[in-house]
Amino acid sequence: MAKADAAKRDTFLYEVGRVLAWVAVRLFIPVRYHGQEKLRGRKGPFVLISNHQHALDPVVLALCVREQCVFLAKKELAANGFLRWMFRQLHCIMVDRHNSDMEAMRACMQVIRDGRVLVIFPEGTRHHEGQMEQIENGTSLIVLRGGVPLIPVYIDRPLKLFRRCNAWVGEPIGYGDLLEQGTNRNSCEALNERMRETYRKMIAEHGAG
Repeated sequence: MAKADAAKRDTFLYEVGRVLAWVAVRLFIPVRYHGQEKLRGRKGPFVLISNHQHALDPVVLALCVREQCVFLAKKELAANGFLRWMFRQLHCIMVDRHNSDMEAMRACMQVIRDGRVLVIFPEGTRHHEGQMEQIENGTSLIVLRGGVPLIPVYIDRPLKLFRRCNAWVGEPIGYGDLLEQGTNRNSCEALNERMRETYRKMIAEHGAG
């Protein structure tokens, strides 16, 4: 199945995973959500972004949104046929982080055209310090081309057994003026800087764990 088919329809496995995740964040890895009402009733398409400190951060974000989301994941995770099937059922677009992956980019744009929610970690990999300072252009490119709302979530500390962390949903990041400049290196970098500044403010307001 092509990457672009990652979110053509809802899957049973995703719903099972979401139920298990809900149990986990209530009993074992407690997460308290703040500002989740900003997403209540909001339908796709939109892009949800977050800082990335733990392998289970996608679980935290999946529980932010009622509808099934599509995630970007590094292709190294799908090492065999079973894992490829599982990640496909969980709506993952597998990305080659070390090369320009145009197939993944086309799949992301198809997700937006299909009216789905796309979840991206703009840093591209996990960072424990200086959250959201090292941003790659891919996220900005997708958002500017798609013209969809860009909503930040800040997770204040790495997930850990029996230690509570907080997930803060922010206001959509404005970029209407950048659309007038077209989609290019300058507009992408300008949007990157708005994402950085958004997270600086969220970290200053809510703490860095």
